[in-house]
Amino acid sequence: MPEQRGGQCPPRVGRKAENGDSGWPVWSILLTAAFYPFIRTRPPFLGRASVSFFTVRGANGTIMRKDGDFLFTSESVSEGHPDKVADRISDTVLDAYLAADPEARVACETLVTTNRIILAGEVRGPSSVTSDKLIELAREAVKDIGYDQEGFSWRRAEAANYLHAQSADIAVGVDSAAEKDEGAGDQGIMFGYASNETDTLMPAPIYYAHRILHEMRDLRRAGDPIVAGLQPDAKSQVTLRYVNGRPVGAASVVISTQHDEGVNQEELRGRLGQVVKNVLPEGWVPPEKEFYVNPTGVFVIGGPDGDCGLTGRKIIVDTYGGAAPHGGGAFSGKDPTKVDRSAAYACRYLAKNVVAAGLADRCTIQLSYAIGVSHPLSVYVDLDETGKDVDENRLGDILREVMDLTPRGIRKHLRLNRPIYAVTSAYGHFGRTPDAKLDTFTWEQTDLVDALRSALNR
Repeated sequence: MPEQRGGQCPPRVGRKAENGDSGWPVWSILLTAAFYPFIRTRPPFLGRASVSFFTVRGANGTIMRKDGDFLFTSESVSEGHPDKVADRISDTVLDAYLAADPEARVACETLVTTNRIILAGEVRGPSSVTSDKLIELAREAVKDIGYDQEGFSWRRAEAANYLHAQSADIAVGVDSAAEKDEGAGDQGIMFGYASNETDTLMPAPIYYAHRILHEMRDLRRAGDPIVAGLQPDAKSQVTLRYVNGRPVGAASVVISTQHDEGVNQEELRGRLGQVVKNVLPEGWVPPEKEFYVNPTGVFVIGGPDGDCGLTGRKIIVDTYGGAAPHGGGAFSGKDPTKVDRSAAYACRYLAKNVVAAGLADRCTIQLSYAIGVSHPLSVYVDLDETGKDVDENRLGDILREVMDLTPRGIRKHLRLNRPIYAVTSAYGHFGRTPDAKLDTFTWEQTDLVDALRSALNR
């Protein structure tokens, strides 16, 4: 039988065998029959459920089990990871266009490798945003991240710009006059998620994975000796232990970080252990043998000199660390007419407000769109059986009432037509603290709580 990869379901019983596949084995049929009454039915977009004591698997991925005792792992990467360097440059280009024209159209892809930066994609914006200006901004982004190494330097890297005009065929389906409804920039499905297991209403594993790297970044920029000799490229991975569906501690933590020649690995392990201790709640630090730092031993060659970086390659890091479904669309470099980005932000905003309103402990929301069509084709709400006497279908209708879910409506409600995106390019797009002065991360606000409670007579 061909290998069944994570997220795929076994073939249907009775279907014609393909490539020597004989269909479900007898034991699987018997097990399914025995446990069928207890298997939770999943919505069509997650695919047909398969039997598992630990997860429910569907065509769009594996969703973490929410109750019982288990381990769950999420990873994060730093701003100096090659893919995140690319994301940062793409969002810097986007911000440049939106600063010049809030209605600019941008789809910027970036490739970074050994002393080379390449921009490509489609744009429509003012001529004041010149190619030379974009290359200058790309270098400034690399400088801010901290790269001035022999293999990748903001000073010496060759930069090329291959951005060109947006397709007229796409523009005609998206553009509108005045306040007329505009169509979505593409078809697609988008998800949002919230959980009350952290103060930010994010899943705890991705939250702490981000926190560790963000703390390392802050210390590095401040010149703190605890991170002396470290370079911008780093990764973290946090495995949390859940008891009765709630996180109670870290089972393991992994940190891989680029460093200068000659750094003593055991000493580095001790220094980073202090960072982890400062980030995790009291009593959550993993056993000594389950704390791993640079498991391969040496990490001197890193960043874009060690691995090629591309925009949009860290979509799980950008969202919920694998704890919730993902529609597949990346964020960075895309203006907010692209529902891959704006509708995913709206989904998070709605899910977070549902949980903040006390209507459920966990909430997953899906939206779907068609290119050129303004209204969402579907709104799906899943409270994961944690709803507080709330009908999910009714709640879906209420969400349509409290927020205009057309592309224009989302952009206006969340004030997305502004240069606010470079800051989102690392350490997650969700669970971040809104900056009142800069008006960033508006999708993290919980200003719909009263409206939701009122609609449900709470």
